[in-house]
Amino acid sequence: MTTTAFVFPGQGSQYVGMGQALAAASPTAARIYAEADAALGEPLSRLAWEGPEDELNRTEQAQPALLATSMAYLAVLRERAGDARAPIAPAFMAGHSMGQYSAMVAAGVISLADGVRLVRERGRRMQASGSGRDGAMAAILGLDDAALPALVEQVSAHGIFAIANRNSPGQVVVSGERAAIDAATEIAKGLGAKRALVLPVSVAAHSPLMAEAAAGMREVLAGVTFHDPEVSLLANADARPLTTAEACRAELVEHLTAGVDWVRAVESMQAAGVTTFLEVGPGKVLTNLIKRIAPDAAALALDEPAVPDRFAMPTAVPKES
Repeated sequence: MTTTAFVFPGQGSQYVGMGQALAAASPTAARIYAEADAALGEPLSRLAWEGPEDELNRTEQAQPALLATSMAYLAVLRERAGDARAPIAPAFMAGHSMGQYSAMVAAGVISLADGVRLVRERGRRMQASGSGRDGAMAAILGLDDAALPALVEQVSAHGIFAIANRNSPGQVVVSGERAAIDAATEIAKGLGAKRALVLPVSVAAHSPLMAEAAAGMREVLAGVTFHDPEVSLLANADARPLTTAEACRAELVEHLTAGVDWVRAVESMQAAGVTTFLEVGPGKVLTNLIKRIAPDAAALALDEPAVPDRFAMPTAVPKES
Protein backbone atom coordinates (compact mmCIF):
# COMPACT_ATOMS: atom_id res chain seq x y z
CA MET A 1 0.00 0.00 0.00
CA THR A 2 1.31 3.44 -0.92
CA THR A 3 1.32 5.98 1.91
CA THR A 4 2.10 9.51 0.81
CA ALA A 5 3.35 12.69 2.46
CA PHE A 6 3.06 16.15 0.92
CA VAL A 7 6.14 18.30 1.55
CA PHE A 8 6.32 22.07 1.03
CA PRO A 9 9.52 23.97 0.17
CA GLY A 10 10.90 26.99 1.96
CA GLN A 11 12.82 30.08 0.96
CA GLY A 12 15.45 29.39 -1.66
CA SER A 13 13.11 27.45 -3.93
CA GLN A 14 11.68 30.60 -5.55
CA TYR A 15 12.46 31.51 -9.14
CA VAL A 16 11.13 34.13 -11.55
CA GLY A 17 8.28 32.61 -13.56
CA MET A 18 7.20 30.08 -10.93
CA GLY A 19 3.54 29.16 -11.32
CA GLN A 20 3.03 31.36 -14.39
CA ALA A 21 2.47 28.52 -16.86
CA LEU A 22 0.27 26.71 -14.36
CA ALA A 23 -1.94 29.75 -13.78
CA ALA A 24 -2.22 30.32 -17.54
CA ALA A 25 -3.41 26.75 -18.01
CA SER A 26 -5.58 26.42 -14.90
CA PRO A 27 -8.30 28.84 -13.72
CA THR A 28 -8.04 27.08 -10.34
CA ALA A 29 -4.37 28.07 -9.97
CA ALA A 30 -5.12 31.58 -11.25
CA ARG A 31 -7.74 32.00 -8.53
CA ILE A 32 -5.19 31.13 -5.84
CA TYR A 33 -2.88 33.88 -7.06
CA ALA A 34 -5.79 36.33 -7.30
CA GLU A 35 -6.71 35.57 -3.68
CA ALA A 36 -3.12 36.08 -2.57
CA ASP A 37 -2.91 39.37 -4.48
CA ALA A 38 -6.13 40.56 -2.85
CA ALA A 39 -4.94 39.57 0.63
CA LEU A 40 -1.76 41.63 0.25
CA GLY A 41 -3.33 44.45 -1.72
CA GLU A 42 -0.66 44.25 -4.41
CA PRO A 43 0.16 42.14 -7.51
CA LEU A 44 2.34 39.49 -5.87
CA SER A 45 1.65 37.22 -8.84
CA ARG A 46 3.26 39.69 -11.25
CA LEU A 47 6.43 39.70 -9.14
CA ALA A 48 6.50 35.88 -9.01
CA TRP A 49 6.02 35.61 -12.76
CA GLU A 50 8.01 38.57 -14.09
CA GLY A 51 10.48 39.55 -11.37
CA PRO A 52 12.83 41.34 -11.11
CA GLU A 53 14.78 38.54 -9.47
CA ASP A 54 16.47 40.66 -6.81
CA GLU A 55 13.08 41.93 -5.63
CA LEU A 56 11.54 38.44 -5.60
CA ASN A 57 14.47 37.15 -3.57
CA ARG A 58 13.83 39.62 -0.75
CA THR A 59 12.62 37.65 2.27
CA GLU A 60 9.34 39.53 2.64
CA GLN A 61 8.52 38.94 -1.04
CA ALA A 62 9.87 35.43 -1.55
CA GLN A 63 7.92 33.91 1.32
CA PRO A 64 4.36 34.93 0.30
CA ALA A 65 5.18 34.18 -3.35
CA LEU A 66 6.33 30.69 -2.41
CA LEU A 67 3.24 30.06 -0.30
CA ALA A 68 0.91 31.19 -3.08
CA THR A 69 2.72 29.04 -5.63
CA SER A 70 2.64 25.97 -3.39
CA MET A 71 -1.09 26.43 -2.84
CA ALA A 72 -1.64 26.82 -6.59
CA TYR A 73 0.09 23.49 -7.19
CA LEU A 74 -1.90 21.87 -4.38
CA ALA A 75 -5.21 23.18 -5.75
CA VAL A 76 -4.47 21.81 -9.22
CA LEU A 77 -3.35 18.48 -7.74
CA ARG A 78 -6.61 18.17 -5.83
CA GLU A 79 -8.65 19.19 -8.86
CA ARG A 80 -7.00 16.75 -11.25
CA ALA A 81 -7.06 13.92 -8.72
CA GLY A 82 -10.78 14.56 -8.27
CA ASP A 83 -11.31 14.48 -12.03
CA ALA A 84 -9.58 11.10 -12.04
CA ARG A 85 -11.95 9.92 -9.28
CA ALA A 86 -8.99 9.44 -6.97
CA PRO A 87 -9.39 11.87 -4.04
CA ILE A 88 -6.03 12.49 -2.41
CA ALA A 89 -5.43 11.62 1.22
CA PRO A 90 -1.84 12.19 2.37
CA ALA A 91 -0.82 10.71 5.69
CA PHE A 92 1.37 13.74 6.53
CA MET A 93 2.04 17.29 5.45
CA ALA A 94 5.42 18.77 6.32
CA GLY A 95 7.03 22.10 5.52
CA HIS A 96 10.70 23.07 5.49
CA SER A 97 11.11 26.29 7.50
CA MET A 98 8.75 28.85 5.90
CA GLY A 99 7.12 25.85 4.18
CA GLN A 100 5.45 25.15 7.53
CA TYR A 101 3.02 27.96 6.73
CA SER A 102 2.21 26.30 3.40
CA ALA A 103 1.68 22.98 5.18
CA MET A 104 -0.66 24.62 7.66
CA VAL A 105 -2.73 26.29 4.95
CA ALA A 106 -2.90 22.94 3.15
CA ALA A 107 -3.97 21.17 6.36
CA GLY A 108 -6.73 23.68 7.08
CA VAL A 109 -5.01 25.26 10.09
CA ILE A 110 -4.97 28.82 8.70
CA SER A 111 -6.53 30.44 5.64
CA LEU A 112 -4.62 31.27 2.47
CA ALA A 113 -5.21 34.99 3.03
CA ASP A 114 -3.87 34.82 6.59
CA GLY A 115 -0.98 32.65 5.41
CA VAL A 116 0.36 35.12 2.85
CA ARG A 117 -0.08 38.05 5.22
CA LEU A 118 1.71 36.18 8.00
CA VAL A 119 4.72 35.18 5.94
CA ARG A 120 5.00 38.75 4.61
CA GLU A 121 5.16 39.93 8.22
CA ARG A 122 7.50 37.07 9.14
CA GLY A 123 9.89 38.11 6.41
CA ARG A 124 9.88 41.74 7.52
CA ARG A 125 10.49 40.83 11.14
CA MET A 126 13.27 38.37 10.26
CA GLN A 127 15.05 41.09 8.29
CA ALA A 128 14.73 43.55 11.19
CA SER A 129 15.54 41.11 14.00
CA GLY A 130 19.04 41.50 15.30
CA SER A 131 19.59 44.44 12.97
CA GLY A 132 22.20 45.79 15.33
CA ARG A 133 24.19 42.56 15.12
CA ASP A 134 25.95 41.15 12.09
CA GLY A 135 24.22 37.85 11.35
CA ALA A 136 25.33 35.26 8.81
CA MET A 137 24.79 31.68 7.67
CA ALA A 138 27.02 29.03 6.12
CA ALA A 139 26.61 25.64 4.47
CA ILE A 140 28.73 22.80 5.85
CA LEU A 141 29.10 19.85 3.49
CA GLY A 142 30.48 16.40 4.13
CA LEU A 143 30.68 16.65 7.93
CA ASP A 144 29.67 13.53 9.85
CA ASP A 145 26.63 14.10 12.07
CA ALA A 146 28.61 12.72 15.01
CA ALA A 147 30.89 15.77 14.78
CA LEU A 148 28.07 18.32 15.12
CA PRO A 149 28.20 18.55 18.95
CA ALA A 150 31.94 19.29 18.77
CA LEU A 151 31.30 21.91 16.08
CA VAL A 152 28.71 23.67 18.24
CA GLU A 153 30.93 23.54 21.33
CA GLN A 154 34.03 24.91 19.60
CA VAL A 155 32.33 27.59 17.50
CA SER A 156 30.17 28.89 20.35
CA ALA A 157 33.34 30.31 21.92
CA HIS A 158 33.39 32.81 19.05
CA GLY A 159 29.81 34.08 19.40
CA ILE A 160 26.16 33.09 19.07
CA PHE A 161 25.95 29.97 16.92
CA ALA A 162 23.35 27.32 16.05
CA ILE A 163 22.63 24.49 13.63
CA ALA A 164 19.92 26.09 11.50
CA ASN A 165 19.10 23.22 9.11
CA ARG A 166 20.02 19.54 9.07
CA ASN A 167 18.96 19.04 5.47
CA SER A 168 20.35 15.62 4.59
CA PRO A 169 23.20 13.36 5.72
CA GLY A 170 26.37 15.42 5.42
CA GLN A 171 24.58 18.69 4.64
CA VAL A 172 23.88 21.23 7.36
CA VAL A 173 23.40 24.99 7.45
CA VAL A 174 24.68 26.94 10.44
CA SER A 175 23.57 30.36 11.63
CA GLY A 176 24.60 33.05 14.07
CA GLU A 177 26.89 36.03 14.54
CA ARG A 178 29.28 36.61 11.65
CA ALA A 179 32.40 36.10 13.76
CA ALA A 180 31.11 32.70 14.81
CA ILE A 181 30.14 31.74 11.25
CA ASP A 182 33.55 32.77 9.92
CA ALA A 183 35.17 30.62 12.61
CA ALA A 184 32.79 27.74 11.85
CA THR A 185 33.99 27.42 8.27
CA GLU A 186 37.54 26.69 9.45
CA ILE A 187 36.60 24.62 12.50
CA ALA A 188 34.27 22.45 10.38
CA LYS A 189 37.07 21.68 7.95
CA GLY A 190 39.26 20.70 10.87
CA LEU A 191 36.53 18.29 12.01
CA GLY A 192 36.39 16.62 8.59
CA ALA A 193 33.99 18.72 6.49
CA LYS A 194 34.68 18.60 2.76
CA ARG A 195 33.43 22.14 2.13
CA ALA A 196 32.25 25.09 4.18
CA LEU A 197 31.01 28.26 2.55
CA VAL A 198 29.37 31.42 3.85
CA LEU A 199 25.99 32.02 2.20
CA PRO A 200 24.97 35.31 0.56
CA VAL A 201 22.34 36.20 3.18
CA SER A 202 22.16 38.87 5.87
CA VAL A 203 19.63 37.12 8.14
CA ALA A 204 20.74 34.58 10.76
CA ALA A 205 17.62 32.41 10.40
CA HIS A 206 16.79 29.69 12.92
CA SER A 207 19.17 31.07 15.53
CA PRO A 208 18.84 33.01 18.81
CA LEU A 209 19.36 36.19 16.77
CA MET A 210 15.74 35.76 15.63
CA ALA A 211 14.40 36.20 19.19
CA GLU A 212 13.04 39.67 18.42
CA ALA A 213 11.24 38.35 15.33
CA ALA A 214 9.82 35.44 17.35
CA ALA A 215 8.47 37.76 20.04
CA GLY A 216 6.87 39.96 17.41
CA MET A 217 5.32 37.03 15.57
CA ARG A 218 3.90 35.68 18.83
CA GLU A 219 1.86 38.89 19.12
CA VAL A 220 0.82 38.82 15.46
CA LEU A 221 -0.19 35.15 15.56
CA ALA A 222 -2.30 35.68 18.70
CA GLY A 223 -4.81 37.63 16.59
CA VAL A 224 -5.17 34.98 13.86
CA THR A 225 -7.73 32.16 13.84
CA PHE A 226 -6.13 28.69 13.96
CA HIS A 227 -7.90 25.34 13.55
CA ASP A 228 -6.83 21.81 14.46
CA PRO A 229 -5.01 20.27 11.47
CA GLU A 230 -6.98 17.99 9.17
CA VAL A 231 -3.81 16.03 8.31
CA SER A 232 -0.86 15.11 10.55
CA LEU A 233 1.81 17.81 10.80
CA LEU A 234 5.33 17.62 12.28
CA ALA A 235 7.36 20.24 14.15
CA ASN A 236 10.49 21.48 12.38
CA ALA A 237 12.88 21.14 15.31
CA ASP A 238 12.16 17.59 16.48
CA ALA A 239 9.42 16.12 14.26
CA ARG A 240 6.96 15.85 17.14
CA PRO A 241 3.30 15.66 16.02
CA LEU A 242 1.34 18.91 15.88
CA THR A 243 -2.25 17.90 16.59
CA THR A 244 -3.97 21.04 17.87
CA ALA A 245 -4.49 24.62 16.76
CA GLU A 246 -2.47 25.94 19.69
CA ALA A 247 0.43 23.57 19.03
CA CYS A 248 0.54 24.88 15.45
CA ARG A 249 0.46 28.48 16.64
CA ALA A 250 3.36 27.81 19.03
CA GLU A 251 5.34 26.05 16.30
CA LEU A 252 5.31 29.14 14.09
CA VAL A 253 6.92 31.12 16.92
CA GLU A 254 9.40 28.50 18.09
CA HIS A 255 10.80 27.56 14.69
CA LEU A 256 12.17 31.07 14.16
CA THR A 257 14.85 30.52 16.81
CA ALA A 258 15.10 26.70 16.65
CA GLY A 259 16.66 24.63 13.88
CA VAL A 260 14.99 22.62 11.13
CA ASP A 261 15.82 18.92 11.37
CA TRP A 262 14.58 17.81 7.97
CA VAL A 263 16.40 14.48 8.25
CA ARG A 264 14.47 13.61 11.39
CA ALA A 265 11.17 14.72 9.85
CA VAL A 266 11.62 12.52 6.78
CA GLU A 267 12.83 9.56 8.82
CA SER A 268 9.85 9.93 11.19
CA MET A 269 7.39 9.94 8.31
CA GLN A 270 9.08 6.94 6.73
CA ALA A 271 8.99 5.08 10.06
CA ALA A 272 5.25 5.79 10.19
CA GLY A 273 4.79 4.06 6.83
CA VAL A 274 5.29 6.78 4.23
CA THR A 275 6.63 5.34 1.00
CA THR A 276 6.10 8.32 -1.34
CA PHE A 277 7.03 11.97 -0.80
CA LEU A 278 5.41 14.51 -3.11
CA GLU A 279 6.93 18.00 -3.26
CA VAL A 280 4.11 20.51 -3.64
CA GLY A 281 5.46 23.82 -4.86
CA PRO A 282 8.18 25.30 -7.03
CA GLY A 283 11.43 23.47 -7.71
CA LYS A 284 12.84 20.17 -6.53
CA VAL A 285 14.98 21.08 -3.52
CA LEU A 286 13.15 18.83 -1.07
CA THR A 287 12.83 16.02 -3.60
CA ASN A 288 16.60 15.93 -3.97
CA LEU A 289 17.17 16.03 -0.21
CA ILE A 290 14.68 13.21 0.40
CA LYS A 291 16.41 11.01 -2.17
CA ARG A 292 19.53 11.26 0.01
CA ILE A 293 17.71 10.78 3.32
CA ALA A 294 15.40 7.94 2.26
CA PRO A 295 16.79 6.37 -0.93
CA ASP A 296 14.35 3.47 -0.79
CA ALA A 297 11.32 5.82 -0.84
CA ALA A 298 9.82 7.47 -3.92
CA ALA A 299 10.41 11.24 -4.05
CA LEU A 300 8.49 13.18 -6.70
CA ALA A 301 8.07 16.86 -7.58
CA LEU A 302 4.97 18.41 -9.14
CA ASP A 303 7.00 21.20 -10.76
CA GLU A 304 8.30 19.81 -14.05
CA PRO A 305 9.94 22.12 -16.64
CA ALA A 306 9.54 19.54 -19.42
CA VAL A 307 5.74 19.86 -19.62
CA PRO A 308 3.88 22.94 -20.93
CA ASP A 309 2.14 23.91 -17.68
CA ARG A 310 5.05 22.73 -15.48
CA PHE A 311 2.74 20.36 -13.62
CA ALA A 312 3.61 16.65 -13.50
CA MET A 313 0.63 14.65 -12.23
CA PRO A 314 1.96 11.70 -10.23
CA THR A 315 1.18 8.38 -11.88
CA ALA A 316 0.11 6.79 -8.61
CA VAL A 317 -2.13 9.19 -6.69
CA PRO A 318 -2.84 8.16 -3.08
CA LYS A 319 -6.52 7.31 -2.72
CA GLU A 320 -8.82 7.68 0.24
CA SER A 321 -9.59 4.40 1.92
